[in-house]
Amino acid sequence: MSLGDRADDYGPALCGTDYGEVFFEESRESTARLEDRAVRDIGSSDERGLGLRLLRRGRGRVETLFGSAQDMSAAAAARLRERLLPGAPERGPMFSATRPAASVCRLDPAAVPLEHKLALLSRIDRAARSLSPLVRQVTAVYSDHRKDTRLLNSEGTDIVQRRVSISLLVSVVAERDGILQTGMEVIGAQRGFEVFDDGAALKAARRAAARALAKLDAPKAKAGEMAVVLAAAAGGTFIHEAIGHSLEADHVQEGSSPAYRGMRGKIVAPETITVVDDPTLPFQRGSFAFDDEGVPARATELVRNGVLTDFLYDRATALSENRASNGHGRRESFAARPIPRMSNLYIAPGKDDPARIIKELQRGLLVTRMGGGQVDTASGEFVFEVDEGWRIENGAVKHLVRDANLLGVGPEALRSIDRVGWDIGWGIGVCGKEGQNVPVSDGQPTIRMPKLIVGGSHD
Repeated sequence: MSLGDRADDYGPALCGTDYGEVFFEESRESTARLEDRAVRDIGSSDERGLGLRLLRRGRGRVETLFGSAQDMSAAAAARLRERLLPGAPERGPMFSATRPAASVCRLDPAAVPLEHKLALLSRIDRAARSLSPLVRQVTAVYSDHRKDTRLLNSEGTDIVQRRVSISLLVSVVAERDGILQTGMEVIGAQRGFEVFDDGAALKAARRAAARALAKLDAPKAKAGEMAVVLAAAAGGTFIHEAIGHSLEADHVQEGSSPAYRGMRGKIVAPETITVVDDPTLPFQRGSFAFDDEGVPARATELVRNGVLTDFLYDRATALSENRASNGHGRRESFAARPIPRMSNLYIAPGKDDPARIIKELQRGLLVTRMGGGQVDTASGEFVFEVDEGWRIENGAVKHLVRDANLLGVGPEALRSIDRVGWDIGWGIGVCGKEGQNVPVSDGQPTIRMPKLIVGGSHD
């Protein structure tokens, strides 16, 4: 893999500020979409270019100078530097030997013929429809992505990294007597086409169809304040939205995360809660060996035994506090500046038996699959859809319910957790912030919140 010219040729473009970097990228994404038994969209996109970023302190803040070009030559970097910071550059840094890193990929998706990918989508459609004639619509979206990057910075770092990932979304709509219900499954990892070994795609299709069909017979969820158990199978959407964004250092420094500003070292959750963001986890969607600023990946404890211990930093937010970045500077592409982002965020497993958490509950809602959600980082208010939820009565799971959602305030909901299971489950997704999308994973054990507002029917 070769991205750009000799490292030394870019050195002068990195001079004159407190920190400078050149970020190179070559990436390719392939997608295919099946709907109504036919492939509707087949596409691919390529990106190639470099981004130059310079950071300098000034008047109590850190100034960011950034530009990009679809040309990876040293001459292009020099032109960007002259535009951003006119004047003669100093001598550049001495670069260490290139450090390569790559995700594990046994079967490169680029080597899989397109007809094999389209055949997989057709099999998914048939697998979902085989469960019942009530299945009205099947949508399957396949995507694979390869991203090669190189980073040179004013510290003399030269890092080359390759990440290969794959994902599949299956959505099934069932209909009876004019009532429509949907089931959805998403699978994927930072791996190759082998992610579909053992029939994983067809199993996902059947699960999505079974959920949509089951919801046709389910009564509407009853609205009101009640205990809610989030099963490990629900993934970590709750922790991602309820607290994750609020712990990104730029939100804290800008004042758009008031619940956690000035709270480092203080209690923000029960003693049973530890929250970690770990980009080193094998195969997870948000993993990397180095962040997009060349900082080696490592696990970061954000909350330890209920005490807020850290935030997610990139170099700019770290520089403004005269500290080191903890490796969470991420960018969507070479054309975007890095900002503090989550990678693989999770609540660490506790000591409670997940089955007993349910048995101890007289009445409430068990959530086994989360849908979409949104949160206001300033107020902490969130709304989450429930894709699969079950009514609990007298310590037993009674029946499926539909059309439920969860409403609350993130910091309050986090503090209210009174049970933490010893299990853990994961979900994958794409996280959006400031117009940039990056892949992430989120995890949690089974947890219980004694009082949460459930939106549903008032009948």
